[in-house]
Amino acid sequence: MARLDVNRSGEMEVFVRVIELGGFSAAARAFRMTPSAVSKLVGRLETRLGVRLLNRSTRQVQMTPEGCVFYERALRVLADLDEAERGAATNDVPRGRISVNVNVPFGEHFLLKLAPLFLARHPDVTLDLVLTDEVVDLLERRTDVAVRAGPLKSSTLLARKLGETRKLIVGAPAYLAAHGVPRVPADLAAHNRLGFNYARTTEGWPLLQDGRVTHVPNNGNALVSDGESLRRLAVAGLGLARLAAFQVREDLAAGRLQAVLEDFNPGDVEEVHAVFLGQGGPLPTRVRAFLDFLVETVRIG
Repeated sequence: MARLDVNRSGEMEVFVRVIELGGFSAAARAFRMTPSAVSKLVGRLETRLGVRLLNRSTRQVQMTPEGCVFYERALRVLADLDEAERGAATNDVPRGRISVNVNVPFGEHFLLKLAPLFLARHPDVTLDLVLTDEVVDLLERRTDVAVRAGPLKSSTLLARKLGETRKLIVGAPAYLAAHGVPRVPADLAAHNRLGFNYARTTEGWPLLQDGRVTHVPNNGNALVSDGESLRRLAVAGLGLARLAAFQVREDLAAGRLQAVLEDFNPGDVEEVHAVFLGQGGPLPTRVRAFLDFLVETVRIG
């Protein structure tokens, strides 16, 4: 029998059942209440939120736009509550949905290859993966774990380091044959330098010359939104690109790309972290298991 707790989660559950069962009467039967009591409970919820969640008629109820948003979020909250109860009853076995946001290169070269292994270990877990080089707000996007490259800004996020990688300037053999191999930084003036279409933390490509680091800005005829697209353009012979070593490791070994200006590489490294929200209490078992798995299996260097 369905059980009603007169609290916020109970109100959410009633509201969700009204939507799923198609009206107050059906929800009232499920909770062994009167339709009037269910209607009053939903009304109390609307009053507390300060918005109308349902448009009512004599035959049906219909969600307002605000009701649609609340319904989707209520489903997530109730699912998390169910997971917490199941976890306590099953010795805290990882289960449920993990929302993961990673940059495209990390996703392509690591996560998509490792995901089957993680899911084989934890068959009760569902991975919800988003690959993007956009830096997202974990709280706003309801993201459990994100993987970020580069220096971490001071924030409320916790982090576990997954490794670090060098950066290399690379070009395809066909491009270098047509335009020449740059021997010194000044040679880059004659080359198509591909880059990103979002703000970067540096002024350009850092190069070490005469004991100091200078930056060469991008001037390429193509800008992209993620590192994997940049790698593919370089492999296609459009121009030079500066990429993480782990991204181009296979291309270099196969001869699809060639590193240039290594004598002027400043040796800077880019750290890669898994970041997550954790100040609110213990991490869910599923999230902790996923973080431990990344630390165990990812080999970036």
